[in-house]
This record gives sequence, C-alpha cells and structure tokens, in this order.
Amino acid sequence: MSDIPSFTGNVPSPARSFWRRTDGVLITLLVAAVLLWFVPAGMGRYGTYVLSLWLVTAIAVMGLNLTLGLAGLKSLAQAAFMGIGAYATALLTTKGGMGWLPAFAISGLLTFAVGLVLGFPALRVKAHYLAFVTLAFSTLIWLVLRNEQWLTGGVFGLSNIPRPTLFGMKLDGHLAFHRFVVVVTLILALALWWLIRSPWGRAFLALRENPVRAASLGINIRNYTLLAFAIGSAYAGFAGALYAPLVEFIDPSPFALSASFFLLLMVVAGGSGYQLGPFIGALLGVVLPEYLRVTGGLYLILFAAIVVALLIACPQGIMGLLERGWTAIRRRPAGRNLPVKESAL
Repeated sequence: MSDIPSFTGNVPSPARSFWRRTDGVLITLLVAAVLLWFVPAGMGRYGTYVLSLWLVTAIAVMGLNLTLGLAGLKSLAQAAFMGIGAYATALLTTKGGMGWLPAFAISGLLTFAVGLVLGFPALRVKAHYLAFVTLAFSTLIWLVLRNEQWLTGGVFGLSNIPRPTLFGMKLDGHLAFHRFVVVVTLILALALWWLIRSPWGRAFLALRENPVRAASLGINIRNYTLLAFAIGSAYAGFAGALYAPLVEFIDPSPFALSASFFLLLMVVAGGSGYQLGPFIGALLGVVLPEYLRVTGGLYLILFAAIVVALLIACPQGIMGLLERGWTAIRRRPAGRNLPVKESAL
C-alpha cells in the first residue's frame, strides 16, 4: 500500500488537484454546516424542507460520486439503494417499533451488503455493460416496491413515519429536524473526507485511472471494486433513512430508474471526482427548480436548458469550471513576470 502515493502523483487533474485542496474542503464543510444551522431560522416550513431535501440528496450523490467519480464504476442503481434504505427505515420504525438510530444503522448495513453482492458483476463487466447490470437491478427493486403490497404498501406506500428522538427530545419540528440532518450530513461528509485521504481513497483513484498499473502496485482490484460499490450503496441507504422521516410518507415513485439518472446528472453537473461536487450538483437538481417555479409551466424547460448549457460549457462540472478559473487567476501574475525574467537573463 505504500506504493499508492507514488501512483497518485501521476494522476491527471482534477484528481491530483483534489488531493491538494483537501484542507480547503474540510474548512468549507465546517463553515457550511455552521451557516446551514442558522440560515433556515426565518425561511418557513417549506424553505427549510427544501434545504433538508438538498442535504439528503447530497448524501446519496456523495455515494455515487465515490463509486463513479473516484472508483470509475458506472452505476444506475443509486435511487434503488436509496429506496431500500427508506423502506427499511420506514418498516422498522412503523411496524417494528424500533428507534430511528438503530434503523438508520441497519439500513446502512443492509444496503452495504446488497451493494457488496451487486459489486460482483463489476469484476467481470466494465463501462456500459456494468451500467446495464445496475439498470436491471434498479428496475427489479422498483417492481418489488410497487408490487409487494403486503410488505411495502405498493402504490399506496407507507405513511406516518416517525421522526427521530434524540436524548429524549423529539425532532418533529421542521427546524429541529433540519439541524439534525445538517449534523448527520456533516458526519457522513467528514467520514468520506477521511476515506479519500486514506490509502483506500488513493486505491480507488488508482483503480479508476489504470487498473492494470494499480494491480502491479499490489492493489487488490477485486476487493476495492466491491468496497467502492458497497460504500457508495451504503451512503444511498443512509440518505433513504433520512428521506423517509423527512417526508413522513414514501411510495415507489421517488426511487424509480429516472431518479437514478437524475442522481447521475447531479454527479456530472457538480463535478465528478470532487468532494464538494455532490453538494453543488444536488443544489442544481433540488434547489434550482424551486426558484424556477416562478416561471410557471416553463420551469422544467428552463431547468433542462440550463443543465444542457452547463454541461456543454464545462463538461467537468461546476467544480471543474471553478478550478479552471482559479488556476487562471493563479497563473496570471506568473505570466506577467515571465518577460522580466527573460530580459534579466
């Protein structure tokens, strides 16, 4: 494993610059958490709900960003894993009488185990063939959620999902629950921040850039492929475990195949491989449409046009665009000083 850092030194941008700015990422996460703790105080119930939904969606996108952006494994099943986590939490808290915290842990472990099993096809198929496997899995899960009415409620869904109780204090209020979501999101983001700084994260990058060279450096391709799928799936399960008490009612529609494509769009639009990319992508996918609703029936057309224009202008996502702008600013003074140095010589 000690050979992995020497590999990542040859990883092209944005991966290499990603490692240089991890401390900046940490500061950004902490400052944003403080701001999100206080900002919704005067926003009202619906505005706070939208912010909470943004954070919950960002957790699911973080998992997909790990699977796709860092490990390079294409998955179209993230919404299905989110549905597994949501339904597991809803069933355990409503019918099983279990508290939210153990239900949250079980949902994460369940989706981790399912992702581990689904990761086995990734050992034999690559690129779009792997996407087809996850597409089939996503369709299967959605059919189970819709048709197995005895368990999931079918199209009628599950209602009256309780919100968590923390240290004897109920988090039924919209502001209290939002702050709880902020804390959970921060913990999961910091865990991912630590993971990508660790040798595991460097191994994921090596797996994405050049699997053959990664294997020559002693990286177990099989284990790290399975681990990337499992951790990314667990994050979707955690997101589902928060989504269920947030909306207090779930049905199969938010976990259809189209939702997986939408989560994939958020990864790409935010910046695949950047740790802050999922938050930017989820902001684009969740919050921006709400602001565009003032246009009436045109808001979906405007949203699609903005996303298409964004992807054409910066294929590396918003974070990639910001990186290019920052790099240009940093290089400008050096470019101005260059003729002086040449004349001095």
